[in-house]
Amino acid sequence: MAMYITCLDLEGVLVPEIWIAFAEASGIPELKTTTRDEPDYDKLMKYRLNILKEHGLGLKEIQETIAKIDPMPGAKEFLDELRSFCQVIILSDTFTQFAGPLMKKLGMPTIFCNTLEVAPDGEITGYKMRVEQSKYTTVKALQSVGFETIASGDSHNDLGMIKASKAGFLFKSPDSIKAENPDIPAYETYDELLAAIRKAMD
Repeated sequence: MAMYITCLDLEGVLVPEIWIAFAEASGIPELKTTTRDEPDYDKLMKYRLNILKEHGLGLKEIQETIAKIDPMPGAKEFLDELRSFCQVIILSDTFTQFAGPLMKKLGMPTIFCNTLEVAPDGEITGYKMRVEQSKYTTVKALQSVGFETIASGDSHNDLGMIKASKAGFLFKSPDSIKAENPDIPAYETYDELLAAIRKAMD
């Protein structure tokens, strides 16, 4: 019998996009750009850090916004149900300093993500990726130690892990990504995704 692990993206799937919420809270529309718009993550992060520096904003201000973010309606119930019959790892390109408070609201699921480099005064000076192409690399590593993976996400940076998995699904994806990947089943509700994951494990 196969041992399954479901790998889920975080932002856009279980919680709202953190940078979009912060763009709205801070009134800086340029921070709304996400991996849906800019597939090159390094370019995207450098752009974001420059904007924060220009406006004199640091980790504290972003964490104040994150404290007010709630998971998407139904996300915790979906995760609880999924974790009742399958191991789950959240694979995200976000940062431990952002994800912590959100994990509490989701019942402390396991998350693999990246780390911010923060100066003593709270300025975000850089970031450290856990590994290149972290989602795809992690899925391949899990497969190498005997797991079958099922993956779901909404963005460009989720396609690698979705395509490399035994079953993969787009979830709440923009139409452009759905149109570019017609072969990947796409779902909009947690009930549909839960049913698809159960079916993939049969």
